[in-house]
Amino acid sequence: MAKATRPPRNRQLGRYALAVASIMGIVLCFFIAKPFLGAITWALTLAILFASLHARIEKAIKHPNLAALLSTAIVAVVIVVPAVFVVERLITEAASGIMSLQARVESGELQKLLDRYPALARLDGRINQQFDLPAMMATVATWLSNIGATFVRGSLLQVAEVFITFYLLFYFLRDRLAANAMIKAWLPLTSTETAQLFRRVVDTVHATVYGTLAVATIQGSLGGLMFWALGLPTPLLWGLVMGLLSIVPVLGAFVIWIPAAILLILDGSWVRALILAAWGGIVVGGIDNVLRPTFVGNRLRLHTIPTFISIVGGIVLFGAPGFILGPLAATMTMLLVEFWTRQAALGQAPD
Repeated sequence: MAKATRPPRNRQLGRYALAVASIMGIVLCFFIAKPFLGAITWALTLAILFASLHARIEKAIKHPNLAALLSTAIVAVVIVVPAVFVVERLITEAASGIMSLQARVESGELQKLLDRYPALARLDGRINQQFDLPAMMATVATWLSNIGATFVRGSLLQVAEVFITFYLLFYFLRDRLAANAMIKAWLPLTSTETAQLFRRVVDTVHATVYGTLAVATIQGSLGGLMFWALGLPTPLLWGLVMGLLSIVPVLGAFVIWIPAAILLILDGSWVRALILAAWGGIVVGGIDNVLRPTFVGNRLRLHTIPTFISIVGGIVLFGAPGFILGPLAATMTMLLVEFWTRQAALGQAPD
């Protein structure tokens, strides 16, 4: 009888040992893949965003390798070329704007403006006692110029991450069906729950990128366009800053255009200040209320507070990939808890 009871006990211990070994292996694999987390995240994001394009290419080109190679090349042209141009121009314009502001400070033009308003003049005097603004601006301008030159040359790490991203993208596109089948086999979920989980992942990526980034791009472009039309310095820089600020739920483009309108008022340019305030409040601000529901809708399925925490917390934890990983982790966790709660209600939850 003793021998008859050992095999089940041994099998149970073997399962526990296998589970522990599997968890240890997963943790080890995470640390191994951590240096490539950014490339993996962006490659997976691009694979999801351009899945429909690749499906059409795959129908026209029956060879899987050639279809994936063509899709990857198209994505690279669409993403990399504009990004390199915009960032290079942005850094150059930022350095130029700092040098222009430095020149205004050294020439006394800014001081004359402040002298018109005694309260601001006193504040400026206190600032000058604590800081050497011209020297600080010269340092910042030099630093930005060096960054621009470094970016144009490109560091080895940045170039390597870009190549790894598109290398992974090729396989994500080519082997996506096999990967989906493998994940479905591994997940302890029903086919309906697995399909729902996959759909939530796709919806989150689409809502985060197409929704949040599209609205931010439009707001930043409209804000930068008005800065350019009104003759304000570095419109590309401030347009990008407004776009980035509009991503954060609590903040927005108003953080930039309101101080700019105030400076125009102080400079005596009331008409330009009113135009900027009207454009920022009605057009740029209205874009968020009009387009965000259209682009995002209910696909993200997160309240404003969890959205803010997931985006900012994800960026703090993972860096730039956290912009995707944060909302993705939040939505997937909520869905998995929903699955577990449903199974618990049906008496199917594990002991």
